[in-house]
Order: sequence, then structure tokens, then C-alpha cells
Amino acid sequence: MPTAASVDEFCNVLLRTGSLKFGTFKLASGLLSPYYVDLRLIPSNPEAFQRTVAMYVDVLEPTLIKRAQRLAGVPTAGIAYAAVVAVQLSKPLLYVRREQKEHGREKRIEGLLQPGDRVIVLDDVVTTGKSLLEAAEVIRAEGGIVDDAVVLLDRQQGAVENMKKNGVKLHSFATMRRIAERLLKLGTIDERQHNEITAQIAE
Repeated sequence: MPTAASVDEFCNVLLRTGSLKFGTFKLASGLLSPYYVDLRLIPSNPEAFQRTVAMYVDVLEPTLIKRAQRLAGVPTAGIAYAAVVAVQLSKPLLYVRREQKEHGREKRIEGLLQPGDRVIVLDDVVTTGKSLLEAAEVIRAEGGIVDDAVVLLDRQQGAVENMKKNGVKLHSFATMRRIAERLLKLGTIDERQHNEITAQIAE
């Protein structure tokens, strides 16, 4: 489990890169949210990107990565993170396309996948788990085995339960509740913003 210091470091990355915003946002899941975490901004800051890649590695090592043959990135944000993490851990990389190619080999998966390969799916943020589960199903349809998924941040809106029902265990570096608690303690969000986050988690 990440330490308070490492979660504080992640909070610092969110703030430094402008990745946490408050307002009214529609999420990929279709849900409305009073806040938005945009981790697509982080790769534009090399130092912050290096730190978040190290956070993925912390979650993956040592037990998870030993039982996986390949890593797979979920489009679009998950691909950038998965690519660098795969290089760091010397693991083959796949990525799952949003839609099947209409030319060439008409694939949904880019990269080499052998039947029976164990694959860990990576994304940046998870809300309900829909995108991760779609990627897992595509990989399973091609003969891969997906038992685990890794994200930096779990918004805690049903993903753990939804994924468990579909045979995938979710591993996250941090939960949104923990991030909100640390940000409040650090004085970088106020009580109202903290309550907005925790109220949505409670829903």
C-alpha cells in the first residue's frame, strides 16, 4: 500500500500539472462529476511522468509482474503509460484499439499475443471499470488471460465490484477518497471541494 508520503507526491503531481479540476464534467462512463482528473496532462511534464511511471511499477512489482507475460494499454491515456512501464519492466506491450481496423488484418489488438498469455491491463483512471473490462474482453476473445488490471487512480464509483464480477482484480496506486483527504490536510482544497468529492463516492 502506498505510504502517505508517496500519496502526497501524487497529489503534488496532480496540482503541479493542473490535472485536478473542479466544475461540472461528463465522464467517459456517462456520469456527471463535480471534479475531473485528467492524467493525460502528465506526460507533457517529463519529471511528473517519470514519477507516475514509478508509481505504476510500485503497484506491479514484485508479485503481479511475475505472473504476467504481457502488459496492455487501454486507449487512449493508458497506452502512453503502459508503453513506458513495459520498457521499464522489460515486458512485451500490447494495446487495444477502440474500434476494429477496417483495413489490413482488421485487428482490435496491436502487438503480439499468444493464446494462454497472461496479460495485465493498464489505464490511468477508473470510474466504473467499463473501459478496462472492454479491453479485457477483447484480449480474452483472442485467447489471452486477464486476471488483473492496474490504474493510478480509482475514483471509487463501482469499478472494484464490477470488475470482480467479471473475474478481474483491480489494483490502484491511490483511491480518490485518500487523495481528497491528503489534499484537504495539505490545504490545497477546501472543505467544500473535499465534500463534493466524498459525496460522489458515497453515491
